[in-house]
Amino acid sequence: MRLFLSLIMGLALTLDASAAEDSIVVASTTSTENSGLFDYLLPRFTEDTGIQVKVVAVGTGQAIRLAENGDADVLFVHHPESEKKFVIQGFGVERHRVMHNDFIIVGPANDPAKIRGRGQGRAGEALVAIARAGAPFASRGDDSGTHKKELGLWKAAGVDPTVASGTWYRETGSGMGATLNVASGMEAYALTDRATWLKFGNKGNLELLVEGDPDLFNPYGVILVNPKRYDHVKAEAGQAFIDWLVSEKAQTLIAGYRIEGQPAFFPDALPGLKD
Repeated sequence: MRLFLSLIMGLALTLDASAAEDSIVVASTTSTENSGLFDYLLPRFTEDTGIQVKVVAVGTGQAIRLAENGDADVLFVHHPESEKKFVIQGFGVERHRVMHNDFIIVGPANDPAKIRGRGQGRAGEALVAIARAGAPFASRGDDSGTHKKELGLWKAAGVDPTVASGTWYRETGSGMGATLNVASGMEAYALTDRATWLKFGNKGNLELLVEGDPDLFNPYGVILVNPKRYDHVKAEAGQAFIDWLVSEKAQTLIAGYRIEGQPAFFPDALPGLKD
């Protein structure tokens, strides 16, 4: 009887270990989560490979810190400069392009800063107009990819909005959905990725006001956390996830993902495209 119980316990432990090996942790952004993309892609990945994926969806800055601490197997975010630095410093193996969409500026329908329709090459002008009008602007303020992009746009426009922190410039310290809720509640302007905006259900009086500027381009990359630096990283399963994401099947799925009938992301894993 004891031998039988020992065999059963040993089998259970083996199955537990096997299940653990067939799962990975992906540190990613709130935009990939809030847009519904992971709910759409991951069951298909698991069906194809048997590998389960646990997503930790936070701002890009926090996702990178998690990966730098070895608390993830794969990093999937949207700030190329930070991603390349992550690889150069030895935390990641290689950055692979996956997809892109764009950022947009939304704001109240009455548009007190008069930015509506500013398009190619004019996102910076829109921000200057918001600052001059002292119109409410809701910033994520959370070191996310969106926040990094926003600060870069302000800097290029020659404006430091942080000096107005707490007045017309409001830093939420929250994810994109929560920040859009704040913007909706106080009828403020905000920078958001298009996919989250399309999925967002509490638009209130907010409308899409600025789009189409090349400076609003929003690329996503995926990186295997370096197993030579962290020997617990599940390199084989993590690489299988990356290989699947850039495969023709997954890229076709990404191209076909729609929110309210509109494409949310555009595939980028094309032949010959490498960073």
